[in-house]
Amino acid sequence: MSHPAPTELNLHRTSKVLEITFEDGQNFNLPCEYLRVNSPSAEVQGHGIGQEVLQLDKEDVNIDKIDPVGNYAVILHFDDGHNTGIYSWETLYKLGKNHDANWSRYLAALAAAGYERKERQS
Repeated sequence: MSHPAPTELNLHRTSKVLEITFEDGQNFNLPCEYLRVNSPSAEVQGHGIGQEVLQLDKEDVNIDKIDPVGNYAVILHFDDGHNTGIYSWETLYKLGKNHDANWSRYLAALAAAGYERKERQS
């Protein structure tokens, strides 16, 4: 079964949140940092299991531009220069549904690496 398509996509630049509403009524507020550190790009995910690259210093990252990719995805252009991940509707939906587990796993990886997150700038 395919995931629903978004009916609305709004970037809130000040709060650094991408708000996405899907046709099934699900609404997700995904922080830019969360989207950046979970980029589907090879730069972040690697080229196979266990090759993921832990992303550091992304607390203040924002999205500069969003480009559509056909009718199935977007490319998010982050202000740190990263723009190689294609975020399919399925990927965005899964990131929304699994936010809490993904975020906890990311924070645990940062702690294991000895990295302490900075407070985000407003």
